[in-house]
Amino acid sequence: MAETRPQAFVLPTNNNSKKRTEHDDMDGQDYAASAAKKSMFLPTAASAGWEDPAMALANARHEFGEHGGVNMSIEASATFTVMEPETLRKMFSGELGADRDFFIYSRHFNPTVLNLSRQMAALEGTEAAYCTSSGMSAISSVLLQLVSSGDHIVASRTLYGGTHALLTHFFPRACNITTTFVDINDLDMVRNAIEVGKTKVLYFEGMSNPTLTVANIPELSRIGHEKGVTVVVDNTFSPMVVSPVKLGADVVLHSISKFISGGADIIAGVVCGPASLVNSMMDLHQGSLMLLGPTMNAKVAFELSERIPHLGLRMKEHCNRALVYATRMKKMGLKVIYPGLEDHPQHELLKSMINKDYGYGGLLCVDMGTEEKANRLMNLLQNYTQFGFMAVSLGYYETLMSCSGSSTSSEMSNEEKELAGISPGLVRMSIGYIGTLEQRWSQFEKALNRMQDSGLFGKK
Repeated sequence: MAETRPQAFVLPTNNNSKKRTEHDDMDGQDYAASAAKKSMFLPTAASAGWEDPAMALANARHEFGEHGGVNMSIEASATFTVMEPETLRKMFSGELGADRDFFIYSRHFNPTVLNLSRQMAALEGTEAAYCTSSGMSAISSVLLQLVSSGDHIVASRTLYGGTHALLTHFFPRACNITTTFVDINDLDMVRNAIEVGKTKVLYFEGMSNPTLTVANIPELSRIGHEKGVTVVVDNTFSPMVVSPVKLGADVVLHSISKFISGGADIIAGVVCGPASLVNSMMDLHQGSLMLLGPTMNAKVAFELSERIPHLGLRMKEHCNRALVYATRMKKMGLKVIYPGLEDHPQHELLKSMINKDYGYGGLLCVDMGTEEKANRLMNLLQNYTQFGFMAVSLGYYETLMSCSGSSTSSEMSNEEKELAGISPGLVRMSIGYIGTLEQRWSQFEKALNRMQDSGLFGKK
């Protein structure tokens, strides 16, 4: 549905406002000193001249624990008490809210989840963020807020299979929302697909799943804004590496389950964008987040907030190993797709957009030509040399491998996969960092030599 003015529950941003006690709002007394002891308030990423995600995270508000602990306390309560009856009325009318540390119910706002949301807003350089129970819930919620029945979306034809199914099948059936899929690198095709007045969103992945096509975020954002549409970017494949809002996008989404979590043990998502949009998604009457309720558990939020500070270090090692392996695999005669290689079609484009020192992404693809050869390679890498695991998802400390056409992109038809450039033998590898680089490389070589001995692979 279209963006509306929020009725209540205004989302707090990382600003210089002070925490107020309930008594403060009854008589106006200021208890700034006690508030400062509990938490540090620093400028938002945007107002501080955001330049680098690691710097922004370091400058974000740090929430201390209830008893002065260096880590914030976990607020596991589903509901929250008040000291005076009048306070409930003020909270439900929107006079008091989470921006002043007044909470009603954890489906609305929860202090621990809000702390993670502040971190994610800092990471992506946005005014606000809201963390959800999964990446798909973040995607569906933001699209349902921005697009109404009868409206239209223009999207990249190369998307995660679940997103493609949402746009291709669920939205037309359940919501009367249609999507035109385009080659995201054909800017004229994108421009011509946007119907002024009807198209509400231009949606794409910064680095596509699974083909690692890199989107020209600045130019796509310019086209979208010229046509009056909201530009939404899924940045799951390249946190820290690329910052879409800095490049012109309006909204950034993540499946936090992947690189940001890093442990393959949590399902979570996030919407990062303007405070006006995020607040509208929490509207009592028409907010997609408020009414659909994809709520993140506070214990999950705490776990994730402890991992974000070392995300930059992890991403650097993911990306470093991916570049080394891709370079060596190419020399061995394999057909490798990796944006860090100079022969990648969008290498120079990505080079112009990346944040310095984080690399070119932690995923690479090896095209074995046929599903049989792809499966043989993965079987050897897991069961013969222990190079990695056959599993979907990505961003884990171990290397994860899957044959995309028959797994994470299986929702797409053969024709759709062909248009997206997903061959039957495409193996997507999320490169891990456990073990030494040379130890893992020797395991890869051993598996490939075994394939060569069996006649399934020959050097050029």
